[in-house]
Order: sequence, then C-alpha cells, then structure tokens
Amino acid sequence: MKKIALLGLSLLFTLGSLAQETKTTKEAKKATTEKAEKDKKAAEKKKKAVDKKVADAKKDQDKKVKEAKEEISKAKKETDEKVSKAKKEVKSNSASEKGQAKSATGKAKAEANKTEAKAKSETKTKATETKTKVKKTAVEEKEDLKETATSKAAEKKVKDKVTGEYKGKKVFTGPRGGKYYINKNGNKTYID
Repeated sequence: MKKIALLGLSLLFTLGSLAQETKTTKEAKKATTEKAEKDKKAAEKKKKAVDKKVADAKKDQDKKVKEAKEEISKAKKETDEKVSKAKKEVKSNSASEKGQAKSATGKAKAEANKTEAKAKSETKTKATETKTKVKKTAVEEKEDLKETATSKAAEKKVKDKVTGEYKGKKVFTGPRGGKYYINKNGNKTYID
C-alpha cells in the first residue's frame, strides 16, 4: 500500500512540474509575440514620419511653383497692357511716330520675355533646391558613411586639403571652398 501511495505521490509531483513548464513556455511565447508587435508598430511610426516629411516637402515645392506661375502670368498681363497701349499710340501718331511705337512695343515684349524667363528659371531653381533638401533617412546616411576599399582608394587620390571630420569621415575643402567627404562608392558628397 505504501508503494502505491508513493507512486501516486510521485505521479502528482511529476504532473505539477509539467504543468509549470507549459505555463512558462506560454509566457515566453506571449512575451515574444508582444515584442514583435511593438517592433512592428515602431517601424510603422517611423515610416509615417518619413512619409509626412516627404509630403510636406512636396507641398512646399508645389506652393513655390504656383507662386512662380502667378508671377509669370502677372508679367504677361503687364506686357500685354503695354503692347496694347503702344498700339493705340501708333494709330494716333504719324508714320515716323508709328516706327517709334513699334520700337516701344518690341522693347516691351523683350522686357516681358526677360521677366518671364527669369521667373521660370527661379521656379526651376526653387524646385531643384526643394528636391535636394529632402534629407536621407538615418539608415541611408549610415550606409553612405561606411568605409569601403573604393572610398579608401579615392581618399588617397584626393589632392585637396583635409579640414576636419564629419560623422567619422575626413572632410576635404576644394579649390573653390566647397566642403565634401568621400562616400562608400568613392564619390564626393558635399556638405551644406
């Protein structure tokens, strides 16, 4: 009878320890799942922040383009008014004055074309600046700063003066004063 009682008692201890092991296993799985969900949410949050920055930059660029187009249309209106005014003067004047009016009209058109071309070039410049100012993500920047055999070889070929350090890379100053470093591909990357 004692053997049966001991056998029963040992069986109970064994089952109790097995139950604890499965509980521990479940808790470990639950912790792993929760950590994975937190990591996923953090990655989504970072992606949203980057997307927002890109959208803001695009809105800013679109606004600048719109302003430039408005300036162009305004300049065009002014030119048309000058041309029509000059034409009215031509009709009322004599033949020699008609030549002067045509000259004035031509000058007004030329001035308008200059203004329009200037506005277009400013728009293009602003759009280019906006595109270049969109910053790289931290991962892209870190990848760009890696040391490679190509970048080391390119650094040896550079004859410009070393003037400092930027994120662990040597900073060179070119003959016109531009500051740059050699990226992982061996190319110059200029610093603002």
